[in-house]
Amino acid sequence: MKSIVLSFLLLLSILCTSQEKDYWTINPDQSISWNLLEEDRLPHEENIEMSGKKVSAIIYYAINKDKEVSIKRDVIFPQLRIYNKFWEPDWKKYRAYFRRTITDEQAPSIHLDHKILKPTKVDSISIHGQLQFYHTPMNGLQVIRTLYPSMEDRFMVEEWTLTNVGNSTLSLEIANVTSSQNERGYQGMYTAEVYSASENRVSLSPKQSYTFPVYYGATLNEEKKEVFDYKKAKSERQDFLNKMADRLVLRTPDPVINQLFYFSKIRASESIFESSKMGLVHSPGGGNYYLGIWANDQVEYSGPFFPYLGYENGTEAAYNTYKWFLKNIPEEDTHIPYAFEVDGNFPMTHLDRGDASMIAYGTSHYALASGNKEIAEELWPLISWSLNYCHQHRNTAGAVISESDEMEGRIETGTANLSTSSLYYGGLKYAALLALSLGKNQDATLYTERSHEMKKVINTYFASNIEGVDTYKYFEENKHLRHWICLPLCMDITERKEGTLDALFDKLWTENGVLVELRPKEKEEVQMFWDRATLYALRGAFKVGATDRSFQKLKVYSKKRLLGDHVPYVVEAYPENNMKHLSAESALYCRIFTEGMLGMEPVDFNRLKLKPSLPTHWDYLELKDIQLFGKNTDISVERDGSQLLLQVVSNGKKVYKGNLNNNEAVFVDLGAH
Repeated sequence: MKSIVLSFLLLLSILCTSQEKDYWTINPDQSISWNLLEEDRLPHEENIEMSGKKVSAIIYYAINKDKEVSIKRDVIFPQLRIYNKFWEPDWKKYRAYFRRTITDEQAPSIHLDHKILKPTKVDSISIHGQLQFYHTPMNGLQVIRTLYPSMEDRFMVEEWTLTNVGNSTLSLEIANVTSSQNERGYQGMYTAEVYSASENRVSLSPKQSYTFPVYYGATLNEEKKEVFDYKKAKSERQDFLNKMADRLVLRTPDPVINQLFYFSKIRASESIFESSKMGLVHSPGGGNYYLGIWANDQVEYSGPFFPYLGYENGTEAAYNTYKWFLKNIPEEDTHIPYAFEVDGNFPMTHLDRGDASMIAYGTSHYALASGNKEIAEELWPLISWSLNYCHQHRNTAGAVISESDEMEGRIETGTANLSTSSLYYGGLKYAALLALSLGKNQDATLYTERSHEMKKVINTYFASNIEGVDTYKYFEENKHLRHWICLPLCMDITERKEGTLDALFDKLWTENGVLVELRPKEKEEVQMFWDRATLYALRGAFKVGATDRSFQKLKVYSKKRLLGDHVPYVVEAYPENNMKHLSAESALYCRIFTEGMLGMEPVDFNRLKLKPSLPTHWDYLELKDIQLFGKNTDISVERDGSQLLLQVVSNGKKVYKGNLNNNEAVFVDLGAH
């Protein structure tokens, strides 16, 4: 009996170890890889999205028990809008992108000694802003397939590298794949092109390699497919990745967090598309959302991040977003559109999601962080209109009224929800600071007074004890814990801090972060989560000084998203859209460190508020090459006994050095140098 028990415990230990083992590992070259030679958790399916200005591709790949890979490429051309089919619902016009799905059936054919060598089995897979499959050698030939998008043109590349890993010369015959398909759309005739450009005969000596491209692209009217150039595309992609590696560099003792931060910069910055009407615009992606802008994803999530990153396309896209919303301020007392889809041609006006509060919060933060007075003056009418709209649309208790929140009716929100009022409060705080910087002293006084009033509303009207914790109800009739109770923490509202942290990290927390809503008496098979709320919750917890508690959750969450069963970025949601890699969520991951762990907030066009929090097990944190107010800035925090040593260098000049306590605020003047 004793031996049976021991055998059972051993088996249980093995199973637990297997479940906890990472799929992926981090490499010295800042890539991650999955070693399939030692993998027994098969079959397994994965997907990753990659984007450029005129193309986005979601690559689905499945590994079976024999370690054979099958790849499906969903290649999307956002600018090429197609006609609806007569049987499709009318809403499909918002997602009417010219796109093609290409499987492995459309692939070049390699012939050696009267045999066809088809690369199926894989030894490992690597990700580093591109996706690489390292195939098991066949008859002395190894094939590596590398997929990446063109950053500028309308195609993506699958680069095949053939290497002779044997001891004798290989004489290969390669049959190229060539196919095209026409479809008429709004801009004219579209042609989907799939073709490879290999020499017909290739001789490889031992250790010699040969590379050729397979193109998945589209042409418009008289465009020629000869413009497809994989060497140019490869160079441009690498240049983009180098910029992401060199700017806003996070250095901590945790390699997983460092790596996911770097990858998050890639995903946040690559999903930028050329729009004929709006200019460069940032869009979420995910197979559904291209060439459009949203008040939450672009105005609130990613827009305020790009000034810190200093990526030119990102800052331009953010500016274009704010300008477009500015251009479309309603003339009458009605809510502003929450999105502009399909090159701005389709304003979404059927629902007030509290978008004025999102716009006030995101735009005022962006205007301060940009450090540009002219831009701030230009955008001020959008900020003041948004704040005034919120003020004019409050209930008798003072809470801001909206029909929904950013979840657009997926779950009940009542007539006045905590998200809309919290974002309005945040908008008032930033707008008051911005008004002072612009010499608008009366506006600054007014917004400061209104922020005090709104804080009282948040701490009274929304205050509630739910599931035994003193936190917030999401709306008046709400009886369940909801994910967006984290927002007051993000706004530095701490009166119900402990109960809110208990609710988020003890009751709502799962292996995939924070649940949308907790219904403990209902046995739901599917648990709904949206990463954006988890990312806000982590930021807010750091901001209010719950450093170690937040860090433990951050560490587990980051490891799952980077090295777990669906990588390498944070995701949108589940079950909706099956955890697609929407772009703005990656910007929110980076903001955990800028606004959360460092407590970074712009005060005016030169001054910065910092409130750093260093986890107990960390001795240092560095954030280098930050573009603060247009100045190149480095911030370092080191443990110095019981205190932290904070140093700030701006444009090569040390502007601050001093000791402070964990989560103690300090104001730093970067000066005009």
